[in-house]
Amino acid sequence: MQWKRFCILFWLLMPSLIMAQELKCNIQINSQKIQGSNRAVYQTLQTALYEFMNNTSWTNHIYGIDERIECNIVINLNEQLGSDEYKGTIQVQARRPVFNSSYNTTVLNFLDNSFDFRYLELTKLDFSENTHTSNLTSVLAFYVYIILGIDYDTYSLLGGTEYFQKAEKILNNAQNATERGWKAYEGNRKNRYWIIENILNEKYKPVREVLYRYHRLGLDIMNEKVVEGRAEVVECLATLQKVYREKPDPYLLFMQLFFDAKNDELVNLFSESYPTEKARVVNILTEIDNANASKYKVILEQKK
Repeated sequence: MQWKRFCILFWLLMPSLIMAQELKCNIQINSQKIQGSNRAVYQTLQTALYEFMNNTSWTNHIYGIDERIECNIVINLNEQLGSDEYKGTIQVQARRPVFNSSYNTTVLNFLDNSFDFRYLELTKLDFSENTHTSNLTSVLAFYVYIILGIDYDTYSLLGGTEYFQKAEKILNNAQNATERGWKAYEGNRKNRYWIIENILNEKYKPVREVLYRYHRLGLDIMNEKVVEGRAEVVECLATLQKVYREKPDPYLLFMQLFFDAKNDELVNLFSESYPTEKARVVNILTEIDNANASKYKVILEQKK
């Protein structure tokens, strides 16, 4: 009888174990700048995108419910050009848990200012890896693979290559698209084209290696070995300093992505450090991420 109950319970639970997708993605549509009476379309769009992101199988791997990658997507609509055509921005954020702690570390925080798409209410969202059929789903899928690639890179050395290559394929499919954000000459080199160019550029390989070292050899051991984990993060920053000085390109977008995700965390991480380590870290950070120099100087003001 007990065995029968176990089998029933297993079969009831099995769909949730097998069907759990890779993402736990929150979607928010901000339409305040759009005039008009049909506000329901934005709720419909938000629901459709939520289902697209969370119910699509993006990998061949099986994820448990508690293993899904947490991410936030905020779409700000700035213009409605026609009955189904919109222009706006999309903010993409993703996090990953730190081992043996309740802390989630931000791994991506990017604002894409070139998000154009068409959406007709209640129309099914279609996506194909082989063709550019919808800019709406292509952009969302592109960022899914960026999120997956970065997440996998933080757990194994260069582990996200497969997913970055999928993002590159979406990018290549969109080179003849009329919408913005896919081409090298657009967006002052801060767009989808340059994200992938940097990530897959051999000159930026040390930055991808830092993603692994910073998280697996740094943050993930700090619950038990604070000094050793923090020291590894310092060496990661020294590696980034070397890349910065070699200047793979003038804009260093990939490194900017790293610091956009990590600047607040670095301040918190080293505020409790030793004076000599603080001084070294602040010197490195003010050189390679000068935009946040005033923020990093707070590290020196904190007393251990």
